[in-house]
Amino acid sequence: MILPRRYLLRTFGLTAIGTQLLPIAQANLFPPTIIKPRRLQAGDTIAAINPAAFTYRKEVTKFFKALESLGLKVKLGKHFYDRYGYFAGKDADRAADVNAAFADPSVQAIFTGMGGWGCGRILQMLDYNTIRNNPKIIMGFSDITALLLAIHAKTNIVTFHGPLGVSSWSQFTVDSVKQILFDGDAATLANNKTVSFKTIARGKARGKLLGGNLSVIAAMVGSGYLPEWDNCILFVEEVGEEVYRVDRMLTQLKLAGILDRISGFIFGQCTKCDAEKPEESLTLEQVLSDIIRPLRIPAWYGSMVGHIRDKFTLPIGLQVEIDADSGTIKLLESPVK
Repeated sequence: MILPRRYLLRTFGLTAIGTQLLPIAQANLFPPTIIKPRRLQAGDTIAAINPAAFTYRKEVTKFFKALESLGLKVKLGKHFYDRYGYFAGKDADRAADVNAAFADPSVQAIFTGMGGWGCGRILQMLDYNTIRNNPKIIMGFSDITALLLAIHAKTNIVTFHGPLGVSSWSQFTVDSVKQILFDGDAATLANNKTVSFKTIARGKARGKLLGGNLSVIAAMVGSGYLPEWDNCILFVEEVGEEVYRVDRMLTQLKLAGILDRISGFIFGQCTKCDAEKPEESLTLEQVLSDIIRPLRIPAWYGSMVGHIRDKFTLPIGLQVEIDADSGTIKLLESPVK
């Protein structure tokens, strides 16, 4: 049975995109030196916001318990439990929660509750000057990809592709959050032995780590809210998309000139991406071979990134080295200060 995409977005926690107007230039606002947010420590206060789809209270119970176990306090965004159709409130209210969290001196980091859709609709309403002047950890994935990439593109702050409030918060996931956001390790991230990967093209490559949900990135092409792709390591993940749609979105990145500019490629997990009629479809492996292998850059498929139980926390904007033969991502410096 093929599940409707709307069900998959809520079940697996896809994320959002948004709009309204602040007078900002479409070009990136600041010079290219990255800004690292302060690391987390016990006693810090986390702002929990919902910039995309709405969240049921029962969906985030484990999230709040996980934060408590890490010694963190939680301050809910004013509109965290709002609902406006499929959104967590009106665009202006969701954007206001993002801006308020960065401006609030009592808040040390910002975690997002739900994916789905909505972040793209608020990107023009964010106060990027205030965000840059108050660098903080902001974390999420799926539709939150739009927020993470736009903030990095406009401010050069390192953002974090990691669990949402509705994620599993398994021990592996919590340990990765601690390793990256608390300890600030220049870690080498490798899959569990139970999660296999497949090399698309052998070799090692270095570059700035950029990426997130494939459909969100494809939808943002041409918007002015994406970072520069030259010599970056691009990672993507997806959920609820048949293989031909993944093919179409990767082809869009190719036609937009993005894939020709990157130095390395990682495809995480493609959850619930089986073809409705497998006998009439290419496999995902064939699509990746057709599109990625001709780039002649190190690449692999199967990293623990995406709509899965156990996931890495990845720093967007940090220099890394990837090894397509071992399926590893090595951070070349601490992601936090």
